[in-house]
Amino acid sequence: MAKHFEDVSLVHVVRQYTPMIGGLEDFVRQLVAHQKGRFASLKVVTLDRLFIQPDKKLPAKEAIDGVEVHRIPFRGSSRYPLAPAVFSHVKGADLVHVHAVDFFFDALALSKPFHRRNLVATTHGGFFHTETFQGLKKLWLNGVTRLSATQYSGIACCSDNDLSLFRSIAKSNVRLIENGVNLSKFQGASSVAPRKRLVTVGRFSANKRLERLLDTMLCLCRHDKDWQLEVIGGPSDLSVQDIEDLIAERGLQEQVSLHIKVPDQAVRDVMSRCSLFVSASEYEGFGIAMIEGLSAGLLPVAEPNQAFQGLAKKHPMVRLASFAEPVNAAQNIMQALSELEKKPDLRNKAITSAAQHSWETTIRQYDTLYEDALRRKA
Repeated sequence: MAKHFEDVSLVHVVRQYTPMIGGLEDFVRQLVAHQKGRFASLKVVTLDRLFIQPDKKLPAKEAIDGVEVHRIPFRGSSRYPLAPAVFSHVKGADLVHVHAVDFFFDALALSKPFHRRNLVATTHGGFFHTETFQGLKKLWLNGVTRLSATQYSGIACCSDNDLSLFRSIAKSNVRLIENGVNLSKFQGASSVAPRKRLVTVGRFSANKRLERLLDTMLCLCRHDKDWQLEVIGGPSDLSVQDIEDLIAERGLQEQVSLHIKVPDQAVRDVMSRCSLFVSASEYEGFGIAMIEGLSAGLLPVAEPNQAFQGLAKKHPMVRLASFAEPVNAAQNIMQALSELEKKPDLRNKAITSAAQHSWETTIRQYDTLYEDALRRKA
């Protein structure tokens, strides 16, 4: 049962929040929704512009889901946005929960002797799970991040990989708390009868490697033109036109359908025609979309990035295949469908397997993190 913190003022700090669509943003919004009414006060502090719409300012303050959201200006790049106004928004807070490892993580830690707020954090993959600038990132990890981590009363790592990484710099105050997932949203939504139809979900980012997924579709369609791919997402560093061009270059207009920023019910409708979830993503902070796919009864075939490797250990129906080798990936997809045709109970096993990521478990773990942090300060 969720605990109440009637005397605790909690502030969440996150670089992007709704209306931005993505795994991090969705996780924080759901966490906040589960905490509403259980704290003396609760608010979210975030940046005043979306990285995908840098010229459009959002309201400085508004209520979302009945919770105050305060937006502050920033300078610099989306990789490390500088937003010193955050300091004025954590005054009086008993607990500040920082999401991701960025300017907020470092600035609030290094200024702790002055603001004296109690800090906890969730890693969300940090920025160390990509291959870009690995040398510089390792220097930053063992310098600035190591120093910053010492100022946190608790750090929640959302994957085994994050836990291993952060244990190397902050062994005493890290723990594994995997992301909670709204399992009811798409539960049981997939096609009951096996179908040659795939679905992928996620923002249109370069790291998602949709071009590799489309190359795999080409291989599938050469074998059987009945294969279809449903792409659900929205623009990020790639536009809708970019994705449409990738599809047209391969002549897959009849086999691939785009669904842009569609509501949850429309996603359910799409999933009801599909049997397999696919992702060629090079990295993920956790892999919420895959868990949502499992809850729908979809069998995943996914790139063996670190997050998906971790999830595959917990969910035996997950197949890992490198989409850099489209012929091999296509074979794995065909084998997954064949296995589902022979063992239709795999659909229900996927739904059951997703249950280990329920929000009830995650909320209990965060309540314990908060209690330990508050006790540590006292």
